[in-house]
Amino acid sequence: MYYCTVKRSQKALYTTNMNTKKRLVVSYKNISEELKEKLRKTYPAGFQDAMIRVDKAPGDFFYAVDLETDDIHYLIKVDVKIDDNIDDDDEKDYYDDDSIEGAEDIADDEDDDE
Repeated sequence: MYYCTVKRSQKALYTTNMNTKKRLVVSYKNISEELKEKLRKTYPAGFQDAMIRVDKAPGDFFYAVDLETDDIHYLIKVDVKIDDNIDDDDEKDYYDDDSIEGAEDIADDEDDDE
């Protein structure tokens, strides 16, 4: 059984449509070109805001996008690369205090104008 993290606005969609249609979970790699085209038409600006997180076993999850056809409601699994190096960038010191030459001169020039 899968548990989805769903936005409040999407909750009505799940309760009304999911009871009457066949539901399939498929990978983006395995869908037909016809479904890929429908996905492009449904989300012309991209689907990063429409992705939902689906929790599986403890600690395991995947991201997916909803796509509805006349007779099937698809949950399309998409690969998401999560950047783990964000904290490392915060700790880097890109500028040493000694490496910025002329900063004192610029600050002194601005004081002289007043």
